Amino acid sequence: MKLHNAMWPGLVGKGTDEGQEPPISLEKMLDLTAAAEVNGQKFDGIDYFLFLPHTNPEASDDELRQIADLIQSKGFAVGSLVAPVWPGTIGDSAMGTAEQREKFLSAVKMACRVAGIFDNHGVRKYGVIRIDSAEFGVEKWKENPSANTAQIAATFKEAAKIAADHGQRLAAEGEICWAGMHSWKDMLDLLEAVGMPESLGFQADLAHTYLYLMGYNAAEHALLQPGYSDEEFYAAYEKMTDKLRPWTIDFHVAQNDGEVHGAGSHDKTGKHCPADDPNGKLDIVRCASYWLKDASSRGIQHICWDGCMFPNATLEDPKTWNTILDTMIKVRDANTSLV
Repeated sequence: MKLHNAMWPGLVGKGTDEGQEPPISLEKMLDLTAAAEVNGQKFDGIDYFLFLPHTNPEASDDELRQIADLIQSKGFAVGSLVAPVWPGTIGDSAMGTAEQREKFLSAVKMACRVAGIFDNHGVRKYGVIRIDSAEFGVEKWKENPSANTAQIAATFKEAAKIAADHGQRLAAEGEICWAGMHSWKDMLDLLEAVGMPESLGFQADLAHTYLYLMGYNAAEHALLQPGYSDEEFYAAYEKMTDKLRPWTIDFHVAQNDGEVHGAGSHDKTGKHCPADDPNGKLDIVRCASYWLKDASSRGIQHICWDGCMFPNATLEDPKTWNTILDTMIKVRDANTSLV
């Protein structure tokens, strides 16, 4: 099982607006990742966001191959890719008008093109393309839940067909900020409505799925109440993972302190915390084992750390990455089938 680091924490929530920190370049993120080492183990690769300023989505084949060369020169493979499906990037709402949905599909086509170039280059041999509904917040969805989930599912079916035609798989990331994906039950309903598990599955993130348990944006689907015991927690965790694990084809190791956080346009979502955060709610190694049971049978060949919304000072501290890498090694080694 390969250990990857995500490049998008250098971008998500960063920008030029008041109160935002500047983005961290791709090369700087690669160098920070490459410097990490624990008992001779280093990161094996990176997962990659396909948008500016790390990548011009209109880049030529040659420019993309140069990026692949750069990544490979740091000793890394590329795993999963993030399609720029959101308004303001290439895409737009999967729940929106015909024009908006076409933009969403255009982002998937673009991501499949880049994936193919990386695959042919040799820097990428595994991984998925990550999507979500690109419909921010749940209020509009709640106006007609069944019809809106059906609309998202129809868009996802078209996207899955595109991916399959390119030899790729899509993974929808469960996160409380995305309409129709904002609770474990609504996420499961959407996956079942698409019904194309060979082409479209689930990307589980430890931080985001913790808030599924608490029913943050869907109290009716809460599996835990504040003040829960360890026994109650793991009973609820097993219930959630048993439902979503069969769909899970990509996995993010993360920590969460139970708070909701955001910056810039990426707001009100699960707060990622440092791996050793004293306020972390999760036993990362134990919780990961619920998701990673039989991982190889679902085609999972790597796991990736996700730590969005960290201050730049944290991201640029070498200790941060050594602690994360140490945690990733423990996750891998505790799941003996992954070693």
